[in-house]
Amino acid sequence: MYEYEQLGLFYLGRLVDPATGQLADTPLLYDSADLTTHAVIVGMTGSGKTGLGVVLIEEAAIDGVPALVLDPKGDLANLLLQFPQMEPGDVRPWVDPSEAAREGLDPEAMAARIAADWRRGLEEWGQPLERIARLRAAADFSVYTPGSTAGRPLALLRSLEPPSGGAGDDPSRLRDRVAATAASLLSWAGVDSDPVRSREHILVAALIADAWQRGRAVDLPSLIGAIQKPPFDRIGVFDLETFFPARARLELAMRLNHLLAAPGFAAWLEGDPLDVGRLLHSRDGRPRVSVVSLAHLADEERMMVVTLLLGEVVAWMRTQPGTSALRAVLYMDEIFGFFPPTAAPPSKAPMLTLLKQARAAGLGVVLATQNPVDLDYKGLGNTGTWMIGRLQTDRDKARVLEGLASAAGDVPTDQLDRLISNLGKRTFVMRNVHETAPVLFRTRWTLSLLRGPLTLAQIRSLAPATTAPEPTVSAPAVPLLSAVPTATVPPLVPPDLPEIEWPAPVTPSGPRVARPFVLGRARLHFVDPSADVDTWVSWAELAPISGGDGLPDWSAGRRLDEVPPLSAPSAELVRSAPWSGMLPARSAQLWTKSFTVHLQQSAVLQLYRCLPLRMTSRPGEPEGEFRVRVGLALRERRDERVAEIRRRYAERLAALEQRIAAADQRVERERAQYRYQTMNATIAFGSVLLGALLGRKALGVGTVGRAATAMRSAGRIGRERGDVARAGEIAAQLRERLAALQQELQAELDRVAAECSPAAAPVEPFEIRPRKSDVVIELVALAWVPTTAGR
Repeated sequence: MYEYEQLGLFYLGRLVDPATGQLADTPLLYDSADLTTHAVIVGMTGSGKTGLGVVLIEEAAIDGVPALVLDPKGDLANLLLQFPQMEPGDVRPWVDPSEAAREGLDPEAMAARIAADWRRGLEEWGQPLERIARLRAAADFSVYTPGSTAGRPLALLRSLEPPSGGAGDDPSRLRDRVAATAASLLSWAGVDSDPVRSREHILVAALIADAWQRGRAVDLPSLIGAIQKPPFDRIGVFDLETFFPARARLELAMRLNHLLAAPGFAAWLEGDPLDVGRLLHSRDGRPRVSVVSLAHLADEERMMVVTLLLGEVVAWMRTQPGTSALRAVLYMDEIFGFFPPTAAPPSKAPMLTLLKQARAAGLGVVLATQNPVDLDYKGLGNTGTWMIGRLQTDRDKARVLEGLASAAGDVPTDQLDRLISNLGKRTFVMRNVHETAPVLFRTRWTLSLLRGPLTLAQIRSLAPATTAPEPTVSAPAVPLLSAVPTATVPPLVPPDLPEIEWPAPVTPSGPRVARPFVLGRARLHFVDPSADVDTWVSWAELAPISGGDGLPDWSAGRRLDEVPPLSAPSAELVRSAPWSGMLPARSAQLWTKSFTVHLQQSAVLQLYRCLPLRMTSRPGEPEGEFRVRVGLALRERRDERVAEIRRRYAERLAALEQRIAAADQRVERERAQYRYQTMNATIAFGSVLLGALLGRKALGVGTVGRAATAMRSAGRIGRERGDVARAGEIAAQLRERLAALQQELQAELDRVAAECSPAAAPVEPFEIRPRKSDVVIELVALAWVPTTAGR
């Protein structure tokens, strides 16, 4: 395993020596949990800001953390350019022929050079090509293009569902969500959306709030109709005509209708639903990196998309339980215009909410910008990590330092000022409130091929899987009506048997004919103490009636996800039955008994469990969502155990490193003394030899003394040489102990990685059946299901 591959740590690059500007061998490892306090990346064009963002998302994906990426420029679609072999043929489709011509190369030669450069860059940063394959295997990557079918379409305006997760019961949350939705729609139509002074905003917000409070979704056609004929006659203390006359409301409706009638509007209704959970995880629980590309949109459309997406992220965030681990990343590149310091565009309010509250849900928000004046630094008070690259002017540098002091509190501005000055490409200063001091680092080579902003045509060519919307899950269908024979004799129903009419799926063109089914509705109590399950579940089934005995055939019935609003049969309904005469007088009791027996024999609660974690899925929770919860629990357990192990080893490692430093100092001292003694002995012997050569008396007192001194110096040289060897042996032994301790630490971390891997915590299905006393029948009724005549 490479040194940078450590649990819960993102390999962002290598440290740079501030004094010399030289790149060190020490990797910069960023604790993923630190990202829950959010991050800001600031750097001018060419600083490497986009590359740093790609690196951050890549590391999160490798760690199993999903990401939702808002991409106004189109750069981050490069995340899908992952080539485990990095061959020229992989690169060739992404070579710009004009760029190759400027380099004096044909496209094939340019592709070969780029592929070679990328392989060399990965090698220089200690990343084998296998790491690209690991990235591809770790997450699903998709590019969404709202308003276009070039990438994966996103149905932003199919319907605006009421807030989930209890937001509808919280007036402040509902008010914020309504205001953001109204402002985004109106800004798209080019209408003033001031929430206080704009009557258009007040009316649209009131209409959306009224629909959501009634539990109804909102779409553009219904909103246009409601503007012309609102379901209320007063707004505040004024009657509707005084506040907003009908003629003015018609003009507003026409503005919105222009959007509806515009060419290409259908693209806003197609594709995957606007569901943050599905943007972050696939149906089987696999993490996803969803890039929402906005480069092809007009400014008003971008604002609408960003505001709606941020509003959905806020609603999703409020449904998530608290966690200390990083659950997901929201990354927004080039935030210019969406989070300004003075103005209040519709996107600003939900972004502020996320910066203030997302930490508790484990959502890390990362914002990137070229120009420091694009950011509201007062709104970044909860931002814990700042990554600052090369800036364009001294004014920009002063603005960043001011923002850092405002957001991060007491920061060493003088030190930061020196570090920020004269930064090179791909070199950043990182100030992390979780660390004691800022660091200078250079970003690693990206695993994804960076080829600049991708056009819609290039996005379309990425992969067929990118543009294919996920299949939707529909409610169980009503059993085939044509399978029920009919009789011409008008049916007779016992007076104590409830009769209801099932809503027609479409308005029929001919006479409405209905055929009989039995609707059974009950509440079932499922209990399993070993799995800590004790829950009541609503259960409904619709079954055909057999022609012979008039009893329901529950084996041919279907379970219903939900029962639509029901009413008594209308007088215009033509009812056709498979029996002649009246149903048995005791039909109600017989049907109720048969429904009870059927539920006792066949009703099961399908759940999932993870025995090693002692986790059980919630009733109705899909397997994919449960796997997401299991993965988060594993990551929380992993982070806690890794932090504990590192704390346990930190003191021992620090002590050994101090002893090694002291041993190295002793080696240097012994070497210095050895050199000194060697020099003295050389001088002494030289003096004796020189005296002899100059003809002095060979056995003079001075000559003998100098010779004796030289001999003693020679003896000390031997002792000093031994001292140097012994000091070196001690330092080598300490280094061996340090390496052994580091191997021991890595072995424990590897064991934690294995114990906290998904393979060690398998998810398995299991069933719970209700006891006889746990079936409570609420309704058994004769349901007339309409169809068209002649079917």
